[in-house]
Amino acid sequence: MPNWSVDGDSQQPFVRYRRMLRSWVEAEDDGWFVDRVGQLDAAVAEVDGGGFQVTPCSEFLVGERIITVKDETDNVSGSHKGRHTFGLMLHLLVRERRSGGAGERPPLAIASCGNAAVAAAVVAAAERWPLTVYVPVDAEAAVVARLQELGARIETCPRIDGEEGDPSYLRFQEAVSAGAVPFGCQGPDNGYTIDGGRTLGYELAEQAPDIDRVYVQVGGGALATSVAQGLAIGQSQAALVAVQTEGCAPLARAWERTAELGGLDEARRQRSAVMWPWTPTPASAAAGILDDETYDWAAVTQAMATTGGHPVVVPEPVVTEACEAGRSATGINVSPTGSAGLAGLLCDDPSAESKPAVLFTGAQR
Repeated sequence: MPNWSVDGDSQQPFVRYRRMLRSWVEAEDDGWFVDRVGQLDAAVAEVDGGGFQVTPCSEFLVGERIITVKDETDNVSGSHKGRHTFGLMLHLLVRERRSGGAGERPPLAIASCGNAAVAAAVVAAAERWPLTVYVPVDAEAAVVARLQELGARIETCPRIDGEEGDPSYLRFQEAVSAGAVPFGCQGPDNGYTIDGGRTLGYELAEQAPDIDRVYVQVGGGALATSVAQGLAIGQSQAALVAVQTEGCAPLARAWERTAELGGLDEARRQRSAVMWPWTPTPASAAAGILDDETYDWAAVTQAMATTGGHPVVVPEPVVTEACEAGRSATGINVSPTGSAGLAGLLCDDPSAESKPAVLFTGAQR
């Protein structure tokens, strides 16, 4: 992945994408790219009612502790996920320009039943780019209805006896093998999804330079990877604490196995002994982080090790308790998935001198 430099003066998260020009387009196309970013953002606003802005970051008293909360619930499509898919679309548009715009646009594909699917559908609709969403049979009716409103093609994916792993993800992989472009928030499928997500880390580093740890909910892992990289680029010293629920905690298991194998290099070589689909079928009120595997496990593990962080596994009752406490203390309409980082903080219970931050990543629909 290209290593683009980042400017530190922006009220619009994606203004920073100007810096990718040195790697992707000729110098004389700088104006085209800046204009194209603005056009896409305006199209997103037309589809979703608003474009991208730097999201709020404030301190709240939750229980007896002051906690920094970065609020993504009013971001595009109601979560942080649009950051990722907007960045992916920019890459596609630059590639299209470099190829002369010739040929039919390849279809986009994503496996998701929640915020990632809605974010992908919003950005795809803004550019009128065909998208297929692979969803489980128990996908929320409100999510499916919104996807239909946005013009996405929906494929429902039942579990097949004897087949391991998330059936939606398996059908998505088949579509990618047949030529679809992965258009989601899983780093191993499309590494460029990390670029847009980094903007969240850039903002947090600027808004809360004194935090010493950040609790990030983990499903597939791209959010944690993006935030950790953005914080590092922003010269934050915050440790990454990765949060999963007891109903699905493959990352915590991988963290332990990595230590047993002597480190990440050996764990990468023996991936199947470190990361495999969670059984039984994942379940939690924080449904948005129930990925059968933490697909970006290696990058998240490295980020935790580098920053002095660790994983936290949250008992299910704390998931709902944290959501209620977070809503009450902040007035933010956050979902159990979106407040799962707070649940991790409550379980971890750092010292009174610590300066923790959490991300409220999605609204209750």
